[in-house]
Amino acid sequence: MSRVLVVWCPDWPVTAVGVDAATPGAVVVDGQVAACTAAARAQGVRRGQRIRDAQRRCPDLVVKERDTDEEGRLFEAVANAVAELTPKVEVVRPGLCAVPARGPARFYGGEEALRVLVQDAVVEAGFDCGTGIADGLFVAELAARRGGGVVVEPGGAAAFLAPYPLSVLDRPELADLLRRLGIRTLGDFAALPSGHVAGRFGPDGALAHRLARGEEPRPVAPAPATADLSVRSEFDPPAEQAEQVVFAGKRLAADLHEGLAAGGMTCVRLAVEIGFADGHVLRRLWRHDGRLSATAVAERVRWQLSAWQGERPTAGTDEDGPQQDTAVWGGVVWLGMAPDQLVPDHGRQESLWGRAAVTERIARAADRIQGLLGHRAITRPVLTGGRGPGERVTKVPFGDLPPADRPDGPWPGRVPVPAPAVVPRRPWPAEVVDAEGAPVTVSARCAVSAPPARLEVDGRPPAAITAWTGPWPVIERWWDPRQARRRARFQVVTDEGAAFLLAVEGRRWHVEAAYD
Repeated sequence: MSRVLVVWCPDWPVTAVGVDAATPGAVVVDGQVAACTAAARAQGVRRGQRIRDAQRRCPDLVVKERDTDEEGRLFEAVANAVAELTPKVEVVRPGLCAVPARGPARFYGGEEALRVLVQDAVVEAGFDCGTGIADGLFVAELAARRGGGVVVEPGGAAAFLAPYPLSVLDRPELADLLRRLGIRTLGDFAALPSGHVAGRFGPDGALAHRLARGEEPRPVAPAPATADLSVRSEFDPPAEQAEQVVFAGKRLAADLHEGLAAGGMTCVRLAVEIGFADGHVLRRLWRHDGRLSATAVAERVRWQLSAWQGERPTAGTDEDGPQQDTAVWGGVVWLGMAPDQLVPDHGRQESLWGRAAVTERIARAADRIQGLLGHRAITRPVLTGGRGPGERVTKVPFGDLPPADRPDGPWPGRVPVPAPAVVPRRPWPAEVVDAEGAPVTVSARCAVSAPPARLEVDGRPPAAITAWTGPWPVIERWWDPRQARRRARFQVVTDEGAAFLLAVEGRRWHVEAAYD
């Protein structure tokens, strides 16, 4: 197994927006904490909390919106600092990068010497970090997170991982299920027979089991392709606007994907090279567990250019900051991409609406909109596991692979067929009363206080209920008092011909979905 050195910068999303570790701060996405500083965690702030809950625990919390583009641009400075010492830096994600350790360790006098040297280089560049060396990326990342970083001896990955909790696998559903079965640590999980794990927990459980045993998450990539799959674009005269290079990057990525698809392959690590008129070549490796869309590749090209512009003089400034004109640093003369690690392509869903074929016209229009509004501007629904109608659909950006960890059930208490046609983003408040006008309630034993007679949805005029069925009880996370949830669902039909899926929780009714 290959030896890997990992550089991990803690709380990178918060660092990218300019909040230092000593300040209680957090970045939020959709009203929830996505990352926070150590000072905020010391006061009870945790990832996944709602903003008001976090501010209740930490009144002086500095809150900022997450900026993923700035995360990628700023992390180029860390990658450049590492690249000064050893080549072939692989950016796993903004905040985490890796390099092969075997060769550099021999050159610098051992793995511990290499680890300390790389850590010092990143700290001197102005960023806090931890560095770790181990067999495989997963173990090396945990080694980097332990007390500033350690070196795990060859063959010692399983013993190193054994005391870690299941939460480090970043699979909450699997971790909850294993804990209910009496399995608390990675060592307990790794001791289970591989065949039984795959049969009980499926492909995702088998992958997590490999990680717990200190093995690579996937087998080594097959033999390198015999054909040259790299793509390249020349700029004559040199491109003086960053947007010219980014646009060419999207086209090259599409050509690269076509070449890979013809051979039944996809790449999980992509090399992007940018050649400048002054002779400098900026090379970076980007990892992704799946197919990087053309738009996602273009974003990474933009990050590389932005980081390079930050180190070179610009043509001038305006009221909004540095201009995009890059003529002073000579411009870009060529852009190249090459798949660095190939794996078999097990297929992907390319449709935008159900099973309708995606024509080139739709794909071009989608790429154009994503370029204007962002990568997540156009999404497609993917069916996943869940009990409620809103939980069974995940929106995936157009051009990206579906999530690999989709649970497939069983789901006791799930909504029966037929599936509803309309699922609101937020459930509509409702009131359900009986023939006497009293609110209808459901007891702990699922006994209905009286037959539902009238329904009022979100302030609209009341409608008479002509037919109803239920309740279907749903009790979730009963073992955790803080997250426990009890609901009961009904299907009703009104005298207006409308059909709804209702839910009552804590004596409050709401409409989860509507039927055609």
